[in-house]
Amino acid sequence: MKIAVLAGDGIGPEITAQAVRVLQALAADGLALETEHAPVGGAGYDASGDPLPEATLKLAGQADAILFGSVGGPKYDTLPRAKRPEQGLLRLRKHFDLFANLRPAIVYPELAHASTLKPEVVSGLDLLILRELTGDIYFGQPRGVRTNENGEREGFDTMRYTESEIRRIAQLAFETARKRQRRVCSVDKANVLETTQFWREVVTEVHGQYRDVELTHMYVDNAAMQLVRNPGSSMSWSPATCSAISCRMKRRC
Repeated sequence: MKIAVLAGDGIGPEITAQAVRVLQALAADGLALETEHAPVGGAGYDASGDPLPEATLKLAGQADAILFGSVGGPKYDTLPRAKRPEQGLLRLRKHFDLFANLRPAIVYPELAHASTLKPEVVSGLDLLILRELTGDIYFGQPRGVRTNENGEREGFDTMRYTESEIRRIAQLAFETARKRQRRVCSVDKANVLETTQFWREVVTEVHGQYRDVELTHMYVDNAAMQLVRNPGSSMSWSPATCSAISCRMKRRC
């Protein structure tokens, strides 16, 4: 197995270095692993003037997996948008159609006391958040800064989702839930945004194929509060184990 190591910037190299140590230990124990490093983000810009150099993209395409660190830093904040480190990550997602981000949140009994929340609030928490990565406002067109009819500058981005983009993340959520506690909470802002009203409609339609899984819906502001107030028992995904699915604009989750 070939792994492309894209350490990136900031704490990225420090974290990936330790991950590579683990991989090397596995390789020493007989697992066939090969790692190759390449710059991305600010490191990519420093190396070639591009946050996703062509050589890095080529390596990622040849690899079986990508170990990614982090990108960005104050020294790059004044770069043009297309050259910012974050564009390297976004272009990787779009190029390889990496549409689903799985974010587990697990609290082990031995570490409950170390949480910033009370142990009785977080004890036993086992939450999996599926975040959609390649649709909606990060990639919607048109976008930019323009002068409106009143002669005032304004910034604009386009929020949009296709039905197929929503269906595939919903299907993954339901399939994942079948391996857990068979509960899915879809997080949106359907009371205000047409895009997320459509999101809710499509997720509900997909649920028709997974009647053995419980589906609930929650507005993002309430979900954010419940995740802090009582993530394990007070929300519609209680008891603690479930899959939660959210669209791009809910990136706080």
